[in-house]
Amino acid sequence: MDGLPDLKSERDADTVLLANQVEKTYPNGTHALDRVRLEIGRGEFVSLLGPSGCGKSTLLKMFAGLETPSAGQIRWWGGNMATVNTPGRTLAMVFQEATLMPWARVADNVRLPLDLARLPREQSMPRVQKALDMVGLSKFGHVYPRELSGGMQMRASIARALATEPNVLLMDEPFGALDEFTRNRLDADLRALWAERDLTVVFVTHSIYEAVYLSSRVVVMAARPGRIIADVPIEGPQVRDEDFRVSPQFIGYCKQLSDLLTAANMGHAH
Repeated sequence: MDGLPDLKSERDADTVLLANQVEKTYPNGTHALDRVRLEIGRGEFVSLLGPSGCGKSTLLKMFAGLETPSAGQIRWWGGNMATVNTPGRTLAMVFQEATLMPWARVADNVRLPLDLARLPREQSMPRVQKALDMVGLSKFGHVYPRELSGGMQMRASIARALATEPNVLLMDEPFGALDEFTRNRLDADLRALWAERDLTVVFVTHSIYEAVYLSSRVVVMAARPGRIIADVPIEGPQVRDEDFRVSPQFIGYCKQLSDLLTAANMGHAH
């Protein structure tokens, strides 16, 4: 781990997450990540885009402290994992499945991380209600997960993450199983939430359209071994709506990213 070049930049104080020459090889020999170098600044919305098997989720789990690199460094706010979940430096993760407890009401599901942190109920309940308000579920705290649609269950999962009042939100393809209409609606709500809350978001997706709509940057990854092949800034309007989805600017970015992924796959095939 020592002897690696330290990645410094003019915005070093605002660097929230840093992967420095990170590699991951699993015991079965799978080379999941190869020399990944990625810096994420405060307030960015960065999507990790690429095919299955390119290491997107592995990298996200490393940022969450759920996986360790085989080589290289993961840094949080310029330090190690001990700097996470200290005042002003909190991190939450939303997984592909809503993973709600079926026997507990929605508000109790949202309160779970606060209970685990032993926050008194008189302090936790206002935070739970605020989180439910933010995701449009203010009137559904008393119901059970089975009474909610798939999209509403995912909203509850996001509320559970927001109840911890995080600075950084890591999201592992949370809308992948939803229909396109619901997905577009949640994308729009998430984008608005990001802007309002001054969040830093790292978002894993297979969808080029979703990545362009949501992101301030799209990091394109290719598989076998997983590596970054492009880092594309998205210069869209701050407030994005349905008109942006059909604009020449949006379509141009989608084509650029599609061409990058096609070229990477062709290169691998050869």
